Order: sequence, then C-alpha cells, then structure tokens
Amino acid sequence: MLKNPTLDGLRTLKLHGMLKALEDQEALANIGELSFNDRFGLLVDAEVLSRSNKQLQSRLKTARLRLSACVEDLEVKSGRGLDKTNVVALSSCDWLRLHRNILVTGPTGSGKTYVSCALAQKACREGYSAIYERSSKLFHDLSMSKADGSYLSKLKVLSKKDLLVLDDFALAPLTDEQRRDLLEIMEDRYNRRSTIIVSQVPVDLWHEIIGDPTIADAILDRLVHNAHKVQLRTKISKRKEECGDLEF
Repeated sequence: MLKNPTLDGLRTLKLHGMLKALEDQEALANIGELSFNDRFGLLVDAEVLSRSNKQLQSRLKTARLRLSACVEDLEVKSGRGLDKTNVVALSSCDWLRLHRNILVTGPTGSGKTYVSCALAQKACREGYSAIYERSSKLFHDLSMSKADGSYLSKLKVLSKKDLLVLDDFALAPLTDEQRRDLLEIMEDRYNRRSTIIVSQVPVDLWHEIIGDPTIADAILDRLVHNAHKVQLRTKISKRKEECGDLEF
C-alpha cells in the first residue's frame, strides 16, 4: 500500500487524475504484474485525460450554449438541407481553422439552434473557445455597456472567442446603433475568428434588414464571404428537438 505522504503530495500538486488512477491501481489484485513504466504510463494518461475533461467542461460552461447538442446525434435525411457529406465536413472543424463562417437559415422549428449548438459543442471538444449569444440580448448588453464604460471590454471578449454563435439574427430591422455594433464585431473577427449566424430570414434579405446600405455592404462582405450556408427546410417537432434526435 502507498503511504499517505505520497497521496498527499499528489493532492498538493493538484494531480487529481493521477491520484484517482493510483488509488484504482492499488485496488487491483494483479497490479504487480505490470512493470513500473506501464503503471506510470497509465497514471500519466489518467492525468492528461482528467485535465482535458476539466478544460472541456470549462469551455462549455463559458460558451453558455442554449441547447445540449452534439453532432453525433444529427441524423442525416434527404430533403432537410444538410446531407451527410456536409455534416462530416463541418464536424471536422476545418472551417474554424480557416476562420470561415457558417450561416444557418430556415423556418421556426427546423432545428437551426440545435445545429449551431452541436457545431459549437464540437468546437469546444476540439479545443476552441466559443460563446452563444441571442442577437437582441447582445445588442442590449452592448448598449448598456456604453453607459457603464465596459463597451470596449465586451468587444474585446467577443473578439477573442474562436467561435461566436449569434442566434435569432435579423428578426427585426437593425437600429443605427445595432448595425454599427455589429460592424465592430465583424471587423474584429474578419479572417481571425469564426461566426455562426442563425436566422429565420434568408441571407439575401439581410441587406435590407441591416439598413444603411454602406454599413450593410461592409458587414455582409465580412460575414458572407467564403461562408458555409446551411439552409434547413423541413420543420421538426419540439419533442424531437428536446430529445436531441434530429433528422437532416
């Protein structure tokens, strides 16, 4: 049996994964059959896995995804607007590495938010940082931040996230303040980070909803250029969305 000082040392060093694995090893009757190198390798693997899981949980907590979703639960079905090839391609996260955007559109209940959250969850699993925001709330928070002096800090936080999911976009015409805020966000992220825009409104109508032609051109140039477009067509039942069993 190991002496308490050894276990205490692991706790002091915060090697909790290794500590748990070591205690598990000591409970095995045939553990002595393994060499020192084999046992030590298992301990290191356990510590790496433990830290990786903690980092993932931290990224997911920070992301504040609206739905608990994962790409493995997306069932591909013809006529949905997202085929198996697209699911596999987007799941690879190559679009994140290339700083590309994704535009997800479709009617209410078509699973747009689920798809976006599934892609964001996969990004977190691949080591990327992400954050989910509803458009109306984000614009409201940015407006309030101008009053308390935290506006630039909030923009900086958004600019540092590898992935921004902006849901419920273009539900109503943007105000002058909102479109200027959106331009600031897109300018900071252009060719540096990736953004997923989720909207009930087709992309070709965004220019009119944004409003000012000059600003709309600047925003859409940064947002739509080289973006992947996912247009969902068929509605799904609320029950299927809540169960995380969606067909595409």
